[in-house]
Amino acid sequence: MATPPIMTVFDQIAWSYANLARAHAALSAGRIEYIRTDHIIRARLFSGLRSGRMSIGSLYDDERLKMLADRACAYCANTERLTMDHLIPRIRGGGDEGANLVLACGRCNSAKSGVDLLLWYERRGVFPPLMVLRRYIKLGAGYCEREALFDCALGAAELRDLPFLVQRLPVRYPPLDEMRL
Repeated sequence: MATPPIMTVFDQIAWSYANLARAHAALSAGRIEYIRTDHIIRARLFSGLRSGRMSIGSLYDDERLKMLADRACAYCANTERLTMDHLIPRIRGGGDEGANLVLACGRCNSAKSGVDLLLWYERRGVFPPLMVLRRYIKLGAGYCEREALFDCALGAAELRDLPFLVQRLPVRYPPLDEMRL
């Protein structure tokens, strides 16, 4: 499936999330290249999201996984000097709720500071870990749904003050060997 026209906030979120699901399925299975099944996952999820037959997964699942995961930095997997970090920084409007909090090593926490997650990774020349990106997409989707922004054009003025950068959600993902869960 070629990249569909991305015109609205919902299109951007849905296509990025569908690509994330494809990459997650492939990496979870230990593949180094996508297979037909991975592409089917992306196509069906995107179609299901657009039609309303499917929805973006709950943050509850991410919270459960966060509790079961090894104690390590969500950004770099370091296990030393761990602190709590706001995925969407408070200075940008991110809340103090658990879904917006992740473990971060002191170095990553300090370096990221109040910078948007996707912009921070982009500046470092690294693609974010899929589990961090998944949480970021879910937080953004929830915000856009609550604020009735799904139908906004990507260039709309209403998007200037969002607490996250919806336009930076990846619609193209790097090769599997350049990503990690």
